[in-house]
Amino acid sequence: MPVPAPATSSAAAKAERRHSVRRLPLLTCVVIGLAVLALLMVVSASVGPLRIPLGDVTRIVWAQLGMGDGGGLSQRDVSVVWQLRIPRVLMGVLVGAALAISGAALQSLFNNPLADPGIIGVSGGASAGAVGVIVLAGGSITWLLPLGAFLAGLAVTGLIYVLARPGRNTGTSRMLLVGIAVGSGCQALTGFFTFIADDQQLQTLTFWQMGSLAKVIWPQFWATLPVFVAGLVVILLNARTLDVLTLGEREAQHLGLNVKRSRLIIIIATALLTGAAVAFAGAIGFVGLVVPHIVRIVVGPGHRGLLPISAIAGAILIVAADCASRVVAPPSEVPIGLFTAAVGAPFFLFLVVRMRKSSW
Repeated sequence: MPVPAPATSSAAAKAERRHSVRRLPLLTCVVIGLAVLALLMVVSASVGPLRIPLGDVTRIVWAQLGMGDGGGLSQRDVSVVWQLRIPRVLMGVLVGAALAISGAALQSLFNNPLADPGIIGVSGGASAGAVGVIVLAGGSITWLLPLGAFLAGLAVTGLIYVLARPGRNTGTSRMLLVGIAVGSGCQALTGFFTFIADDQQLQTLTFWQMGSLAKVIWPQFWATLPVFVAGLVVILLNARTLDVLTLGEREAQHLGLNVKRSRLIIIIATALLTGAAVAFAGAIGFVGLVVPHIVRIVVGPGHRGLLPISAIAGAILIVAADCASRVVAPPSEVPIGLFTAAVGAPFFLFLVVRMRKSSW
């Protein structure tokens, strides 16, 4: 007569099976993620008020890159795809990657699973700068709006750093609290600008605050590309540093890490990424908060896998949201932030309930 296995052994086996399913190899995740992202980029470039076949989108892109024949293609389709849709798709990739990887880095830096780019105040500062430009500048704000948002985000980051003054045995907790306070002040400033805005300005800033890539053009993409690349590279190069910081600042110092210098580098990099993202796409929430938690389930907490996969997953989320924003109510566009909030809020609640008995 077979002897039943002990309950504890059975539970351990089930846990092991769940563990093996969740943690996919890093290379597999990268390949699958990039394939999904590439497919979504082509689909996103084909949909909109003017629908263009996927095959034509591919031919247009190859022809513009000088690696294919563009014979027989409509000049109208070429202009729509190459001049209007490809820049916004590429900007969506950068914005999604920037917000997600910044969220992953800040959650580890502050040892706080609820940390995201908005918690250190840079998103609030960028929003206040953009809304101030809309209300005070008037007229053409094509370049003034992203410039104002970007500079305001950087200024707020500098103010937070000066007030928190790391290095006086304050740790990251003080910087977190200062960031929350300064962010609240920026929200008050945004509310004041909203209060004095006229009807036309109110419509513009309301749509901008909900997130949109509709006004992205090639010059804006090329102008911000170095900022995004620099920020992403810096955070990726600090993957091992974030692994050590996750243990706690005191433990990191005992392991020989220059905590003060590492903390400054990571905060500046995330501020650059977040400021650039908010400047051109508006205030898009939940990407930096939710995506890293989803990725941890798939690849684990190690930052060697968490950071690049978070960047890819964030890019997928924003490109998919931008694609959906153009097909739900054509020819109008639904703000991207509504989609990220609609997907992110319930999924984040699910994660909170699911992880209530375990550490993040």
